Amino acid sequence: MSFIVIAVIVLGAIGLVAAIVLYVLSKKFAVQEDPRLGEVAALLPGANCGGCGFPGCGGLADALVKGADAGSIDGLFCPVGGSAVMGEVADLLGMAVANSEPMVAVVRCNGTCENRPKVSEYSGLRTCTAMNACGAGETACGYGCLGCGDCVSACQFGAIYINPETGIAEVDEEKCTSCGACVKACPRNIIELRKKGPKGRRVYVSCMNRDKGPAAMKACKVSCIGCGKCEKECPFGAIKVEGNLSYIDFNLCRLCRKCVNVCPTHAIEAVNFPAPKPKADKCGTGCGDGKCGIRK
Repeated sequence: MSFIVIAVIVLGAIGLVAAIVLYVLSKKFAVQEDPRLGEVAALLPGANCGGCGFPGCGGLADALVKGADAGSIDGLFCPVGGSAVMGEVADLLGMAVANSEPMVAVVRCNGTCENRPKVSEYSGLRTCTAMNACGAGETACGYGCLGCGDCVSACQFGAIYINPETGIAEVDEEKCTSCGACVKACPRNIIELRKKGPKGRRVYVSCMNRDKGPAAMKACKVSCIGCGKCEKECPFGAIKVEGNLSYIDFNLCRLCRKCVNVCPTHAIEAVNFPAPKPKADKCGTGCGDGKCGIRK
C-alpha cells in the first residue's frame, strides 16, 4: 500500500514542478498580439481568396498592421472589399491609402463554336488542366479557352460561367471582385485582370494565339494575326505587337476605338460602349448611305 502512496506523491510532485516550469516559461516567452490585428481582420470581408497576395485575410491584416508601423500601407489592397473597405482600414490605422481603380477579370478568347470549330473529341478527365496537358484540346487552337470550367470552380463569388452556346468562359462584371482566382486557375493564361474602365468600358485583344497569320486564321476566324495595323493606328502608343500577338496596355489606352475599326479579323473587343448611331441621310433620297450624291 505504501508503494502506491509513494507513487502518487512522486507523480504529483512531478506534475506540480512541470506546471510551475510551464507557467514560468509561458510568462517569459509570451507573445503579445497587437489588438489592431483583430480589428483590421474584422473589417476585411473574410473571403480568404488570396487575391491580395496573402494566404488569407489574416495574412493581409498582419501585413497592414506592420505596414502602418513602418509608415505606409501602399501596395496592400483587398480586391474583394475594394476602396471602401481599405478606406475603413486606413482610418483605423491612421494611414492614408491611395485610391485604386476597380479591376475586372477578362477572358481573352472569342473562339466560339462558330469561329473555332471542333476538329477532335476529347475523352478523359474533364478539366482544363488535364485537357491542356493532352495537347490543343478539341479545336485546332492551342491557345484558346478549353471550356471545362476550372475557372468556374475556382471562383468563390459565382462571377464566371461557361456559356453553353459558345463554349467559352464569360465573366459577370457585377459579381467579379477581381480576386484573381480564375486567373491562377486557367492553364492557358487567357484570363487577365484589367481596369474596369469608366462606365465599365474597355478595349482589349480577345485572342492569345501566337501562331503566324495563316496558321492562326486556320484555327480561328477571329484570331489576331499580328499584322500591326492596330499598333500603327493607335495615337497613344497603347498597343504593341510581340510574338505575332497584339496587346493593349490599359494604362495607356484612351478608349478611342480606332484600333477596333482597323482590325481585319475583328479580334479586338470594345465592351459596354453605346451602339453606333445610324448615319444621317444627307442626300435626302432615303438611301441611308450618308452620302450626298443621289443614288440611281
